[in-house]
Amino acid sequence: MAYQGSFLLGISWLQPVFDAMNAVLNPLVQMDPTPNNPVLTVFVISFIISLLTVTAQKLLVDQDKMNEMQAKSKALQKELREAQASGDTKQMAKVQAKQMDMMADQSEIMKMSFRPMIVTMVPILLIFAWMWQSSIRNIIVVFPPAVYYCTLTPIFHSLGQMLYGGNITTIPYGIGWLWWYFICTFGMSQIIRKFMGFKNGF
Repeated sequence: MAYQGSFLLGISWLQPVFDAMNAVLNPLVQMDPTPNNPVLTVFVISFIISLLTVTAQKLLVDQDKMNEMQAKSKALQKELREAQASGDTKQMAKVQAKQMDMMADQSEIMKMSFRPMIVTMVPILLIFAWMWQSSIRNIIVVFPPAVYYCTLTPIFHSLGQMLYGGNITTIPYGIGWLWWYFICTFGMSQIIRKFMGFKNGF
């Protein structure tokens, strides 16, 4: 099979990886109730990727410390606003000193936040590249008008055209595979995060 449409697909040493993905994912597409428009397959792939990313966040990020630092940061911001509103320069200086003390912890939190992305980036890119060359690329999902506009689809269609020359489907209220994938991933991630005990969303 000739892989085209993504820079990853042109890397010869990745050929065995894509062959293995074909062996696993092509049967999934064929089991889809509509294999020529495998909407359910994208939903399943979105669930797998969401599970992977949320699990990585759970294992690689200290959620208690993250929540504690976020709460402290919000409290300090509130203190700073109150001090600015009252014109209390001494209090402002104290709050700013506290913020400086928190910089080291915030830097550590940022490092922790990058760990899941580093771990999950390669498999996600590979799956994206596989979807790009499969029948998934031709997916059309038709939304009810209210859902079409509530998901801001017209805006994202316009952005897609500007950023990478994406084509807009001519089917009324239709969306392509990429936007359908993002919608599924967002919803599944929120559900999985709730199930795993995360206090915050994305």
